[in-house]
Amino acid sequence: MAAASILHADLDSFYASVEQRDRGELAGRPVIVGGGVVLAASYEAKAFGVRTAMGARQARRLCPQAVVVAPRFAAYQEASNDVFAVFRDTTPLVEGISIDEAFLDVGGLARIAGTPCDIAARLRRRVAEQVGLPLTVGIARTKFLAKVASRVAKPDGLLLVEPDQELAFLHPLPVEVVWGIGKVTAAKLHDRGIATVAQLAEVDEHALQSMLGRASGRQLHALSHNRDPRPINTGRRRRSIGSQRALGSRYTPPRELEESVVALVDRVCRRMRHARRVGRTVVLRLRFDDFSRATRSHTLPFATAETALVLTAVRALLREAMPRIRTDGVTLVGVAVANLADEDPLQLELPFAERGRMSGRALDRSIDAARDRFGTAVVTRAALLRRGPDVDVPKLPD
Repeated sequence: MAAASILHADLDSFYASVEQRDRGELAGRPVIVGGGVVLAASYEAKAFGVRTAMGARQARRLCPQAVVVAPRFAAYQEASNDVFAVFRDTTPLVEGISIDEAFLDVGGLARIAGTPCDIAARLRRRVAEQVGLPLTVGIARTKFLAKVASRVAKPDGLLLVEPDQELAFLHPLPVEVVWGIGKVTAAKLHDRGIATVAQLAEVDEHALQSMLGRASGRQLHALSHNRDPRPINTGRRRRSIGSQRALGSRYTPPRELEESVVALVDRVCRRMRHARRVGRTVVLRLRFDDFSRATRSHTLPFATAETALVLTAVRALLREAMPRIRTDGVTLVGVAVANLADEDPLQLELPFAERGRMSGRALDRSIDAARDRFGTAVVTRAALLRRGPDVDVPKLPD
């Protein structure tokens, strides 16, 4: 049996930890990052029941003494880059999962770096000393169990699951720790008296498939027995590039909503061009006042990173959703482009630019070059002149 050599490294309450690191007066105090919605909460705030994605009003009721701070995404990205530099200095086999977590394979480092536990302890110490952030690490034979181990070890802990103790560790845990089990699936399992991973493992695979669908049933049955053959994937690439903006609980007029959409499209397309990626599927995501969500998408006949083309598609999706927006109100809007591919440098633009008129792609390149040299505020779309700085909300950390 293979040794436990996969590490799942997860920064604790990442956004809130960065705020506590950078502002000494916040150390040990309950901290909430975000205005209309909780983007992150320190463990001191979580102790009062505050959770990520919770409405700000509810969070303040639960923890009125919490310090609420505005997000600083540039600081979070810089901290993430610093942490990942430590990861890659530890092993070349690093698979980033999000801005605040990654898998590391240290199986081949025994002679030069010690046991996986030694490496994990040193990794945590280096991140604390060099970046100033707490890091939890789970160690196991599979990616799935390493992630479960880090979840159990939080906050600021280290946990090794030895190969001969895997099921003894996993089976007493609640089914919610299994990848793919969210609130809806957990409710279905609880209705059938399945509350622990051990009880899930006892259910026949075909019965799970009948209950939850073929793919989900097969996956959950395998994970409940810790069967997860996936290796560390260092070549993992984004399937989509997106951005979103929290609007708060107040009513957002349609004009302001469209301004937010223009800013998001502008940002997303610029990121795609910097990454030399193009995409075909344009996605609009909305969250309403009652916390329900809606996703609308449109697939273009060709892949593009041109701002004007993506914006036209997003505006059409926004018009389709406007009746419900006017009725229910919107607290968050997001834009993404999926079905990504590498940009083809030889691909010709269609339609060709008219003589004497700059093409959309050439215009985008010129704007990108100006912003790269002089800053993002040097060129602003006319539709955004009335707006202040917008708030970009990346994938929420755990």
